[in-house]
Amino acid sequence: MSSIVVLCDDLTGANATGVKLNKKGFKTATIIHGLPVPDAGYEAICLDTDSRYVSEDMAKSRVKAALEKSERLGRGEIYSKRIDSTLRGNIGSEMEAMLEFLGEDAVAVVVSSFPDSARTTIGGFLLVDNVPLQQTDVAADPVKPLMTSKVEEIIRCQTSLPITSVGLDVVMDGLDALKREIDDAKQHSKVICFDAVTEEHIELIAEVVKDMNGPILAVDPGPFTAAYASKKLNQVRTNEKYLITIGSATSQTGLQIDYYTQKTGVEPIYVDPASLATFSETWDQEVDRIVAIAEERLEASDILLVTTYHPGHKMLNLSQMAEEESTTEEGLAKRITDGLGVISRRLLQSHRESFKGCYLSGGDVTASVASITRAHGIELKDEILPLAAYGSFTGGYLDGMPIVTKGGMIGDKKALYTCMNYMISSTKNFN
Repeated sequence: MSSIVVLCDDLTGANATGVKLNKKGFKTATIIHGLPVPDAGYEAICLDTDSRYVSEDMAKSRVKAALEKSERLGRGEIYSKRIDSTLRGNIGSEMEAMLEFLGEDAVAVVVSSFPDSARTTIGGFLLVDNVPLQQTDVAADPVKPLMTSKVEEIIRCQTSLPITSVGLDVVMDGLDALKREIDDAKQHSKVICFDAVTEEHIELIAEVVKDMNGPILAVDPGPFTAAYASKKLNQVRTNEKYLITIGSATSQTGLQIDYYTQKTGVEPIYVDPASLATFSETWDQEVDRIVAIAEERLEASDILLVTTYHPGHKMLNLSQMAEEESTTEEGLAKRITDGLGVISRRLLQSHRESFKGCYLSGGDVTASVASITRAHGIELKDEILPLAAYGSFTGGYLDGMPIVTKGGMIGDKKALYTCMNYMISSTKNFN
């Protein structure tokens, strides 16, 4: 049984949604129209129905057949109708078939935005590169031309199901306002269309929808399905473990940590850098303290984020501290990175079977972890972002373990989030 079942009216669309699910950590396969569904091995399947330009009756028939085929392996936890990002195809009839399959209490949640592809919805209008849909070349489709840019109107022309729309003003009002609006809409509508301009808007809608009662049908070009599935299933799934160790103290690092923790709910484990910037016994005490906290968190958390960056801490005066200990600033700075290295090694080595990869930020931290684990080097496999590399340790205690390394000042606020999604999707089969 696959946890996530996505029905797609064409093959490239199936792949587009499948890639997004894969990046969220779900092992995903696209099934070409007419071919059998694999018995097992995938958490998500995207079923191509090849139904974009067939008649409405034929589209509904193909959707029903695909659902019946997938159900032979067991009922999925999440169902999605992948729609074209410019709203072509038999959206109404295919939604009807899927809602009928899910039961009379099922509600379709339509989020037609795809910000990464410059598709946004505002005031109910779908914009493509900031141009209303009906003024784009897509509107002149010779088979099924589009006469309006309003998402609700396009769907209303294809189904008699009651529809309502939720505007951007409500989405921007936050969780509570959005929840109240959805609760009200569910009383009189089977299809709820949402405005969204940014990925953050989509994430917010997914956060509310994951707690809705009754069956939910996600209807979108891919981003909402991926966000919804991740939030809904990660509440109950036990995933592989990942360690994030960040030693950089730049403001950019702070932005990246803030963005990541807000998106994932991961709670950082803050290391006191002052307790590591010493050759006294407090160094060992701080290392032991952090390892103990991390191992306790490991029981319930899939991702551990260990960092010396804390928004409320002042920068250390290493010059003064070095003078007090009769050593050098460089020596104390290395004690901090070595402390992070030892923490990382103890966690990764003690729980080697659980950890599927690690993320190291800052060249000094990476060098320290490599040295302390006696790694010979890092086998490089890909560049995720400029100066953010993906590879695996060679030699030493962590031979073969996947690793992402990134400079502390590299990337925008999404860099940590992007790198972790990449690593999680790339390490599904690592043992």
